[in-house]
Amino acid sequence: QGGREANQVAGDYRYQDGNYEGYAPNDGYYRGGDEPAHEEDAQSDVTEGHDEDDEVYEGEYQGIPHPDDIKEKQKKRAPAVADEYRDRADLMAERMEDEEQLAHQYENIIEECGHGRFQWTLFFVLGLALMADGVEVFVVGFVLPSAEKDMCLSSSNKGMLGLIVYLGMMVGAVMLGGLADKLGRKKCLMISLAINAAFAFLSSFVQGYGFFLFCRLISGLGIGGALPIVFAYFSEFLSREKRGEHLSWLCMFWMIGGIFASAMAWSIIPHYGWGFSMGTKYHFHSWRVFVLVCSLPCIASLVALKFMPESPRFLLEIGKHDEAWMILKQVHDTNMRAKGEPERVFTVSYIKTPKQVDEFIEIQSSTGTWYQRWLVRITTTFKQVWDNVLYCLTAQYRMNTLMLAVVWFTMALSYYGLIVWFPDMIRYLQEEAYESRVKIFDEEEVSHFTFNFTLENQIHRNGEYRNDKFIGMKFKEVRFEDSLFEECYFEDVTSSETFFENCTIISTVFNNTDIYEHKFINCRLINSTFLKEKEGCHLDFEEDNDFLIYLVSFLGSLSVLPGNIISALLMDKIGRIKMIGGSMLISAVCCFFLFFGNSESAMIGWQCLFCGASIAAWNALDVITVELYPTDKRATAFGILNGLCKFGAILGNSIFASFVGITKVVPILLASSALVGGGLLALRLPETRDQVLM
Repeated sequence: QGGREANQVAGDYRYQDGNYEGYAPNDGYYRGGDEPAHEEDAQSDVTEGHDEDDEVYEGEYQGIPHPDDIKEKQKKRAPAVADEYRDRADLMAERMEDEEQLAHQYENIIEECGHGRFQWTLFFVLGLALMADGVEVFVVGFVLPSAEKDMCLSSSNKGMLGLIVYLGMMVGAVMLGGLADKLGRKKCLMISLAINAAFAFLSSFVQGYGFFLFCRLISGLGIGGALPIVFAYFSEFLSREKRGEHLSWLCMFWMIGGIFASAMAWSIIPHYGWGFSMGTKYHFHSWRVFVLVCSLPCIASLVALKFMPESPRFLLEIGKHDEAWMILKQVHDTNMRAKGEPERVFTVSYIKTPKQVDEFIEIQSSTGTWYQRWLVRITTTFKQVWDNVLYCLTAQYRMNTLMLAVVWFTMALSYYGLIVWFPDMIRYLQEEAYESRVKIFDEEEVSHFTFNFTLENQIHRNGEYRNDKFIGMKFKEVRFEDSLFEECYFEDVTSSETFFENCTIISTVFNNTDIYEHKFINCRLINSTFLKEKEGCHLDFEEDNDFLIYLVSFLGSLSVLPGNIISALLMDKIGRIKMIGGSMLISAVCCFFLFFGNSESAMIGWQCLFCGASIAAWNALDVITVELYPTDKRATAFGILNGLCKFGAILGNSIFASFVGITKVVPILLASSALVGGGLLALRLPETRDQVLM
């Protein structure tokens, strides 16, 4: 009754030309025509000074809701109740219609916000995250030669350490990419970078192989989730005209990561003295300093990301209209101030939000224990992620997903396989050249002589050594075959790739050496004594040719610069499909020229050409994967395909490395055929350069 009376008071009088005129409402209630004079005076006092456009509802001062507000609330409640009885297919159809309207409206909003300071700031912040991904790929390859001696690694352990990072990245891409579509781009990217930074930092201090392997696995898992999130995140701040070009520019940071890792390895690892020791058990050598330095881009990106907003496109998908509007206004105002137009007003007042059909389970704080509540939340979230994964294989997206999966896999198999094969082939050519310079000594007889210098790359056959002393010296790549050692004395001797084969060793003393039992092959040891053996593994020799491996990786990373520039400038002109197909076919042609790579310089040259040609395909793949899927499935789909890419990298590394020194035919033909098949299949994908982000 109070509301009806308030409605009557507010509606019976209007202010017109300074006078009040009553009107008879047709609501079916009888009202007397003669109102008391004191009530009319009271009405005048309340509304005096207001015109029709600035009318004040009098019930507002009494805490009574306005009838129009009540009607609006009733309108909002009505569909919510009705949705409980509607078929899910109808709700999904309505949501799809809403998403299509939102996609076109959002494109117009981003165009109104412009491209300026905000996007460039986000560009560098996300670029650091992408740089950390590039660094992670190179770190283990650079530290392996040092770590294998520092941690006594066998060949199988070295191979596992090389592959474990890709395994972590494969799992991280699928898991964190899926979570980014449910928890948000910014939140999941920060989780990803925090995991990578923490375990990369920790791995530089751990001493045991097992713990180091575990830290690199979790570090890879963290950074594996960064790649799909970074591209999904940045694309949602770009307009259609800018998207292809600026996502391609963003890819340059992966190249910068490779250059950074190569330069740091070159400048840090050879300085073996850059470290410290704590007793005989704990050693912090220069390669550990290198691992520590390589975590800096990730830490920098993590700190900078704290000051960036969530993706407004993601917020609109989950119904958070007001938060999304505030962020878009921030983007608009930041860009307008940078352009010198601070007076420009953000004209958008309402943005379409899709109908929310997901079923969330909310548990009150008083229900169950804390771990039960968390368990339900976690299982619910992962069920939604799994539903997203299955959605990518529904009829609407199945063909595109399968074709993209083949293209991603073939590209990764050939690219990552050859990236490992090139340095291994260069090492093999170096070893061949080194072995060709070996010095051979036959039937030498040495007695009462003191060896206190380095012997390197030598073979001693049928020699006799009597009463000789080997003190404070080093053996490197030395073999003694069918030789006699009688009453000799070895003290403080370090050996690398040194063996005694079919030798007779009589009354000889070995004191504080690393000439272990396995270095004596079919030897007879008579009355010989081993007083003390060197403990642990030692970095005995700095490889003279290690710098060439760093140089190869540096030049390989730098060679993608022209390809990056060309792909960025042409991405929106010739389209994504032609870019992928053309780049992969040109890369396949480059592979055939590897048959003529019989020297180190030729291999380096062909590697640079291959990397420069293939980078355009990588950039276009990143762009088209972002554009083919809707917002609520984008990071999930990218994560699945990127995880498959890392699986291809694991296979490529294993297969190509096994043929080093055996034949070049299989790796070259395998890489070429994979690139040709993937490139031709890519031409059947739909072109996306003219479509808005769904």
